[in-house]
Amino acid sequence: MRADRLISILLLLQNKSKLTTRELALELEVTERTIHRDMEALSAAGIPVVAERGKAGGWRLLKQYRTNLTGLKADEIKSLLISPSFQLLTDLGLTKDWYEARQKILASIPSTLQQNANDIWNRIHVDTSAWRQSTEKMESFKVLQQAIWEDRILQIKYERADGECVERVVNPLGLVAKGSTWYLIALSNGKIRNYRASRMRSALLMSETFTRPNDFDLAQYWNNSTQEFIKSLPRYEADVEVSPSIFHRIKFSGRFVQIVKIDSPLENGWIPIKMCFDTEQEAQEYILGFGNQIKILRPNTLKQNIYDMARAVIDFYEHENQKNKLS
Repeated sequence: MRADRLISILLLLQNKSKLTTRELALELEVTERTIHRDMEALSAAGIPVVAERGKAGGWRLLKQYRTNLTGLKADEIKSLLISPSFQLLTDLGLTKDWYEARQKILASIPSTLQQNANDIWNRIHVDTSAWRQSTEKMESFKVLQQAIWEDRILQIKYERADGECVERVVNPLGLVAKGSTWYLIALSNGKIRNYRASRMRSALLMSETFTRPNDFDLAQYWNNSTQEFIKSLPRYEADVEVSPSIFHRIKFSGRFVQIVKIDSPLENGWIPIKMCFDTEQEAQEYILGFGNQIKILRPNTLKQNIYDMARAVIDFYEHENQKNKLS
C-alpha cells in the first residue's frame, strides 16, 4: 500500500540520513518514477523532504524533523520475535543482551499482542549448526570484534588453505557468518579480502586507527564476493541413468554432487539424470560407489576411467585370493 511505503520512506531517511532515488527504489522494490511521485506526495503533506543535487546528492529530511511513527504491526513484531541463531549470538557474546532486548520489545508492544508472543517464539527456530558439528577454535575472535567496533588496525598471523602461515597488517571492515563459519572482511594492500576466523593464529590490536571507506556496504560486498566464488568453482558434468532402487539416495547426496536435471523415468524404470561434480575424480569415486546401479552415458572418458578403476579393484582382490591360497 502507498501509505505504508510513504511511512517506510520517512523511517529510512530518518535512520540513514540520506538516500538516492535509486537506493530507495531498490529498498522498496518500486520504480524510480514511483519514488519521485512519493516524494511529491510527502512534500505536499508538509513533510520537509529535501533533494540535494550532484554526485553526493540524494533525498534527506531537514535536521530538525523527526517522525514519531514507531508503531509496530503484527507481522513486524513477528519478525522481531523469531528465534535467531543462538550459536552466532554466543560467538559474538550477545546472548544475554539479546534476551534483555527481547524482554524490552515484549514490554513495549500492545497487551493484545503480548499474549501471542510466546506462541510466535515456539513456531520458528533457526539453527545454523551442522549435524556433525566440528568446533572451530577462534582464540582471536574477541580481538577481531574489538578492532571492528573501534576501527583499529590489526596485525594478524593467518594460515592459508595450503597450510602456509603469513603475516598481514589489515584494516578490519566487518565479520560475516556463513552458516556457522565466521569470516573477517578486511582491507589489505588496497584490496578487500576474506579471512576465515578459525585460521587466525594470532591477532594483535594496534594503537593506530583507520578511516572506513564511506561507500563500503558489507552485505553487498559479501553477496558479490559469494557470486564470484561460485562462478570460479570447478565444474564437471556427467549424464547418467540411475536405478530406481537408489533414486531417493541420489536426491539427498548433499555436497558431493549437484543434481542439475532429472528427466522422466524410462520404460525399464531407470531415471536419466544430469549430475555436476567439482572434479572428474570426485565423479569417478562417487559413481563407482554405487556399483551397477548407475549407468554412465557421457562423457566416454568417465565411463572408461571407471571401468579401469573397477578392473583394478577386481585384479587386486584376485591377487589377494591367490596369495591366500598359496599361504
